[in-house]
Amino acid sequence: MIKIVAVHTAMALVEPIGKLFREHFPGAKINHIADDSLIQEVIANNAVTPAVRRRLLSYYNAAADSGADLVFNTCSSVGGVAEIGNIVAPIPVFRIDNAMAAEAVRRSGRIGVIATLNTTLDPTAALLEAKAAEAGAKIEIVRGLADGAFQAGQSGDAETHDRLIREAAERIAPQVDLFVLAQGSMARMEERLAEITGKPVLSSPLSGVLEVRDFFAKAGKK
Repeated sequence: MIKIVAVHTAMALVEPIGKLFREHFPGAKINHIADDSLIQEVIANNAVTPAVRRRLLSYYNAAADSGADLVFNTCSSVGGVAEIGNIVAPIPVFRIDNAMAAEAVRRSGRIGVIATLNTTLDPTAALLEAKAAEAGAKIEIVRGLADGAFQAGQSGDAETHDRLIREAAERIAPQVDLFVLAQGSMARMEERLAEITGKPVLSSPLSGVLEVRDFFAKAGKK
């Protein structure tokens, strides 16, 4: 059986990611490593610190030591560390937002990035720019920070969380043709924002899981 370890910097995606794998890749066994101190340290320092980088790389290696075939990194704020992990870890490390970014670049030249954390905006924009460079495409990125939404979500105030995300999208909607939701935890807003803005909205969890499934299918493993 294929074994996958999802590495999380917060608890919000543990159950949703597990459910997506069970629904769309039932041939894989999914385990989780979750350490919410990681995102708290990133927020406090407004950057990925060396200590966070070391801990994440240790988790990737621990996943390999446990017999995993692949690591699924679910936090976009630390996407750059996942890229390093994919080089130095003994098993592949997949970013949850990789497929989303590639699709966004294929579909639009004016992309709005919505995030609930400032620390997620630059990593997501950098990934989009890298995908555009690979495709030989020109893109314009407009950032939309839903300031305070992350904290509202953490405190259980879903109404404020969703309202701040909606307001951030509405602010930049005239400047873009497509939105990406920078954090997997925002995926439930995908359809609602599309209805409100009248523009396509992409999120990462499902496309990320399908990318992992397709990776193994191409290798003849299901």
